[in-house]
Amino acid sequence: MDKSTKTIVWNQFGASIDMLINAVSNSPDNYFEQNQRFYYIAFHSTIFLDYYLTIPPSDFLPLLSFTQKEKNNRPKEAIDDLIPDKVYSKKEVVDYLYKSREKCRQLIDSLTEEKLSERFKEGDEPNDMDYPILEILLYNMRHTQHHTAQLNMLLRQDIEKHMEWSFRAGDIGI
Repeated sequence: MDKSTKTIVWNQFGASIDMLINAVSNSPDNYFEQNQRFYYIAFHSTIFLDYYLTIPPSDFLPLLSFTQKEKNNRPKEAIDDLIPDKVYSKKEVVDYLYKSREKCRQLIDSLTEEKLSERFKEGDEPNDMDYPILEILLYNMRHTQHHTAQLNMLLRQDIEKHMEWSFRAGDIGI
């Protein structure tokens, strides 16, 4: 992948992560800890950001532990419904997001034409992801944006707090 394309992908993905960090870090402490919906979306977004940046996904070692619910006879190894093992502090979640942000930047910087043909392959089941690296990056960015929008909506509705928009990575001082 050429340098200008890497820069574009990083600017947009990095901005998505910055907005997630901004929503979590600017939520009031008591709101973050007491609003289970907000907390769970933040936790879910944080774990899956890292998971989708881990290639191959079998190497995934999360920084925050969780329990998985068994669902439809799927094995526990299938990352699916996650329940945090405890209520992590806002700082722990934000620190994890910063580490994933750097992991994302490094992954994008390392992309070559050869690496782009590698696959993010979860397993051998029919519904398991088997995507090229570029596609999983775009999927991950959309997933991050989706949940960041949910967090921003909750902050706006519940406490009338407006979050900044980031046009490119680093625009909002992250």
